[in-house]
Order: sequence, then structure tokens, then C-alpha cells
Amino acid sequence: MNLMIVLLYFNLSIFHKEQLLKGGHLVYLELAPVDPRSLLQGDYMALRYSISRDIQYDSLPKRGYCVVTLDPAGIASLSRFQKDQTPLYSGEYLIEYTIPEKWQLHIGAESYFFQEGQAKKYEKAKYGGIKIDKAGNSLLVGLYDEQLHKIE
Repeated sequence: MNLMIVLLYFNLSIFHKEQLLKGGHLVYLELAPVDPRSLLQGDYMALRYSISRDIQYDSLPKRGYCVVTLDPAGIASLSRFQKDQTPLYSGEYLIEYTIPEKWQLHIGAESYFFQEGQAKKYEKAKYGGIKIDKAGNSLLVGLYDEQLHKIE
């Protein structure tokens, strides 16, 4: 019975991610510098986003939403943080966050995995492309250069 529950949960999670990939809204989040020693670690890249700069972490709930607006190209700018999904005004989008440790804001896309030996081409990444839904769920779909071309 427990195995059935685990399998059901796993399959439901896959289904939700597939729906997010198909119907989610593509948003570009500017990458912020990270410690160069952790930027490229083997076959993955540690990510941090500029929306997490200059935050008073002590004043934020451990879980909540980043409310962003988009420029015409789809690049996100932080409007505010809030605990609940509302209020949400026209032209605003939600990205769910957690603060697992003091001084860290996670949106669920803090690392990008790539094939071994491909690190050099990802050094020019300027944006993380995420798909978001109306509930604030997000899924990293790739890294993009300054001209918003996907790095592959």
C-alpha cells in the first residue's frame, strides 16, 4: 500500500511538471553573481537570482511569493514579497519561494545540471528561464545569454 502511495505521488508530481512545461509562462530571471568557487562544480552550476539581492530576510516569512512584473521581453523585476497569493494586480506574476536557511531565498531552481565538459559555454549565462503558473509554481527550463538565446 505504501508503495502505491509513493508511486501515485511520484506520477502526480511528473504530471504537474509536464503541465507546467506545456502551459506555463516563460519568465527570465537575471542571474546574480555567486561565489566563483561554487559557480561551476563539476557538471552543475549553482544559481542565484538578482531578485534575491538586498533583501531583509528577517522581515520575510519562511514561505511566500515573489511578485514580479515583466518587461516586453519577459525579463522579471521584483515588485514585492508577500505571504499569500493575493493581492495580485494586472501584469503581476507569482513565484513561490522558501527561505530554508538565513540569507538564502530559494525558488526551486538553484542549480542547473549539464553534461560533463560543457561548463565553458554556460559561463556566459545571464538569465535563468523559468516556466511559472498562476499558483506561483516554477520550473527551470534553461539558461539564456544576454540576447535571450537559450544556451544548448
